[in-house]
Amino acid sequence: MANSKEVKLTESGLKHLEEELEYLKTKKRKEVSEKIKVALGFGDLSENSEYDEAKNEQAQVEARIVMLENKLKNAVVIDDSERDTSKVELGATVVIKDIEFDEELEYKIVGSTEADPDAGKLSDESPLGVALLGKNEGDIVDVDAPVGVLQYKILKIS
Repeated sequence: MANSKEVKLTESGLKHLEEELEYLKTKKRKEVSEKIKVALGFGDLSENSEYDEAKNEQAQVEARIVMLENKLKNAVVIDDSERDTSKVELGATVVIKDIEFDEELEYKIVGSTEADPDAGKLSDESPLGVALLGKNEGDIVDVDAPVGVLQYKILKIS
């Protein structure tokens, strides 16, 4: 059954998924098809690990293509020009201060598809993302974490 959940993306996130889909459909499919042809040339398929690996890779590529097509079909692009910077919304860049460690952090709030905390992209569905959404500059948010409740102060929204 196809997942029809709305997928929220920034403009760059949408472009990235479209580029990956295009690469998989045009280049990767051909590469895998060539691997299968080469492996078939080795003869007996019952003990042909190259053939098995190529068929597994083909299945993974096709599954990824279907997943990307579904995400793109359900994509809703966040329009940065219509965003209200007085509060934290999807697509906003937020500078927060970890109150306990007196450390400033900067995140762009993105849909879960684009999330990459190490690159400063925080999912709107993560505990911190959920806590920040709808809040204003100067607000203090509490985030339940395995180590206890963490507090952050919103310093800037852009």
